[in-house]
Amino acid sequence: MDASDDKKEQLEAPVGPAPGGPPESHPYHHPAAGWGAAKSVTKFLAREGTYVDGPRAVLRMNHEDGGFDCPGCAWPDDLKGLRLDICENGIKHVTWEMTRKRVGREFFAAHSVSELSRWSDFALEDQGRLTEPMVYDAATDHYVPISWKDAFELAGRTLRELDDPNQASFYTSGRLGNEATFLYQLMARELGTNNMPDCSNMCHEASGRALYTALGTSKGTVDLKDWETTDALFILGVNAASNAPRMLTALAEAYKRGAQIVHINPLVEAAATRTIIPHDFADMALFHSTRTSTLNLQPRIGGDMALLRGLAKAVLEQEKTDPKAVDHEFIKRYTAGFEDYRALCEATTWEEIERQSEVPRADILKAARVYGDADRSIVSWCLGVTQHEHGVDTVREIVNLLLLRGNLGREGAGPSPVRGHSNVQGNRTCGINHRPDESFLDRLGEVCGFEPPRARGMDTVATIEAMHRGEVKVFVAMGGNFAMAAPDTPYTFEGLRACELTVQVSTKLNRSHLVHGRQALILPCLGRTEKDHQRTGVQSTSVEDSMSMVHLSVGMKRPASSHLLSEPAVIAGMARAALPDSATPWEWYVEDYDRIRDTMAQVLDGFEDFNRRVRLPLGFRIRQPARELVFLTPSGRAEFSVAPLPDVIPAPGTLALGTMRSHDQWNTTIYSDNDRYRGIRNLRTLVFMNTDDMRERGIEQFDPVDITSTARDGSTRSLHGYLAVPYDIPRGCAAGYMPEMNVLCAIGDYSTQSDQPIMKHLKVTVDRAS
Repeated sequence: MDASDDKKEQLEAPVGPAPGGPPESHPYHHPAAGWGAAKSVTKFLAREGTYVDGPRAVLRMNHEDGGFDCPGCAWPDDLKGLRLDICENGIKHVTWEMTRKRVGREFFAAHSVSELSRWSDFALEDQGRLTEPMVYDAATDHYVPISWKDAFELAGRTLRELDDPNQASFYTSGRLGNEATFLYQLMARELGTNNMPDCSNMCHEASGRALYTALGTSKGTVDLKDWETTDALFILGVNAASNAPRMLTALAEAYKRGAQIVHINPLVEAAATRTIIPHDFADMALFHSTRTSTLNLQPRIGGDMALLRGLAKAVLEQEKTDPKAVDHEFIKRYTAGFEDYRALCEATTWEEIERQSEVPRADILKAARVYGDADRSIVSWCLGVTQHEHGVDTVREIVNLLLLRGNLGREGAGPSPVRGHSNVQGNRTCGINHRPDESFLDRLGEVCGFEPPRARGMDTVATIEAMHRGEVKVFVAMGGNFAMAAPDTPYTFEGLRACELTVQVSTKLNRSHLVHGRQALILPCLGRTEKDHQRTGVQSTSVEDSMSMVHLSVGMKRPASSHLLSEPAVIAGMARAALPDSATPWEWYVEDYDRIRDTMAQVLDGFEDFNRRVRLPLGFRIRQPARELVFLTPSGRAEFSVAPLPDVIPAPGTLALGTMRSHDQWNTTIYSDNDRYRGIRNLRTLVFMNTDDMRERGIEQFDPVDITSTARDGSTRSLHGYLAVPYDIPRGCAAGYMPEMNVLCAIGDYSTQSDQPIMKHLKVTVDRAS
């Protein structure tokens, strides 16, 4: 289904703010964080007018004593109770939510949907907080006010009248708290569907599937204490200075105590150089920076698996002269498939490893020596590893490497995926899963008194395709900006517009409110920073960080509007309207979230005695059998994998392109057209290229270029007039910003291993603009 010319024009509109001047590109040589972060935060607080609330929020964020959890990344809270366990992007994220600007009925009366569709995404979110429920009026092309009662009845009636509950799909972003998550999945399953796409489908699905198959757990096994005691850290495919900035503290402390830190990424990001931690006041005063790496390797895009295979091959070769290089006792007692993996490594030549990784053997051997000399090692990774066709195999290769030296089940060692959004891991833990375990469904049905659906549900890609076929008629989104986060932007837009009803539960206006079904609701909810008053008093919600710690979050601020409802209240209202005969005590749950947690304690593994344990200092860590060397795999052991190396070398004339965030951005929320850590100002519609690749194509800095991707089915998608920027990136590779470049990822270009869109490995051509 092709978009019209007018629609293509609209889809390719800029998503960032209006440029503040001519584009600039300068190499960044300063430490990450430090005074640059302090200056940026000060400007941002001034721009948003949060001179009082902003600093107050900083002092309450990520504190166990009545504070709220940062709605940004999922990095764990400091174990020492640090009073300023914060970062630049976290402060921006909170300030963006706490803005004094409001979007009410007067705004929607003044601006039609057609007009708003021509605004940039920055301009939409910059209007401020949504204040009351709205419904789309097709006759006037405006959103108009609707009461909560009528909004719930519209949603409930549409859901009740579906021919099949699988004609509805229920999406979550990572910001949803655990209690709301549990109610949301309960509502969907009582309706009769497992259609629960979530942001994991686009981010870390590969990590979960790989770890579950190899170790019997879908999560990493390490905690922050392990980071503080490890001898070596291997960091793959993550721009930590922007995506998990509080990791910088762990990296700096590791370097100071003598740990080795190896960064593996096509781009040498700011977090892989040096930093000044803002709460280290002495270092700030003296401008004293600390290194955050001891070695940087730059594989080609997609070459991580070959590099990891090279590390394993080097360890096995070292065993010939040093029998202790491989932990045979650990392998014998706890693993399966080692001999097959050894044979695979021996059969993989160094020539092939170098060719696929684009990293010289000598450099791989340097990293292998770091790994071999370390008694305890952690391997950490993010989307640079997962958003590929072979993402599952690459994460399995990480596990292979760890198993060789027994780096599992002991302090300071193990796999550590970096989840990028505050509670994305908690969403999955608490039931948002289109492929639920039978044991979970059994307990849910027994405790909640109904028979859950057993058929596998739809993920993100399947939901979009089903919208096009008319098989998904109702789409409900709890948070996020699905229209912009999903792949193949024109195709996603068409799918959403084909729906009978779209429901967006949000805090701020975004593109997904304008790309809607024939009927559409905007339901505004409380933000993480706001007090949640219910019948029994102010409520707390719980979240799970990327290292399986569960803790409480309590808002501090008066809600932006008296008409806002909490996420649990919104879900309960829809559920009661859609399921009028449900025996679930929806309203009773909302009166006191402890009641929700008591039910969760009966259903969810690891949540026993939930209400008491979550109130302990720093909360509690969910038990993981693999951390205790108990593997819930078919063999009862940790499984080596024997996947062949993929061919990731671009065809002649093509480049492998990966999408990424800028520094002044959080997911699809864009704060400015600047990317400080990559030296960019006033520009987002760009493509970073190797200088030799530019020279080969006759392209100079800031030359306009056309970028065309070729999908598996042979179809093409193009972006026109982007500006080329030279960058230190391997030959044959390119990079640019999401969500602008999501248009280049065809809906059919998803991993056959994880079903994730392969947004980090698109096949493109880049030519001077015609």
